[in-house]
Amino acid sequence: MSPLKKEKLIKIRKELDKLDDSLIKIIKIRTNLVKKVLALKERKNQIVDQKRINLILKNIKKKSIKNKIDPKITNKIWKNMIFAYIDFERRNFNKKK
Repeated sequence: MSPLKKEKLIKIRKELDKLDDSLIKIIKIRTNLVKKVLALKERKNQIVDQKRINLILKNIKKKSIKNKIDPKITNKIWKNMIFAYIDFERRNFNKKK
């Protein structure tokens, strides 16, 4: 790799790192909202709402296409995020119904 390209790569990676910092802040906000949702659930079987998951993924696909983002990328990101939060809810469900 040429020195010029290496310099450009370093600059782009710094931008990505700043963006990652912003995403971490957004994920913290999302996690706090998920905690509020979890507090309202009375039974563990309320954690997974397949209709809601399907709706979210459908909306993300539409928004991805509208914003010229490969929908396969956003679908994988959102599926992973959804399943990570399902796991989080299961691990943090404290009610005994």
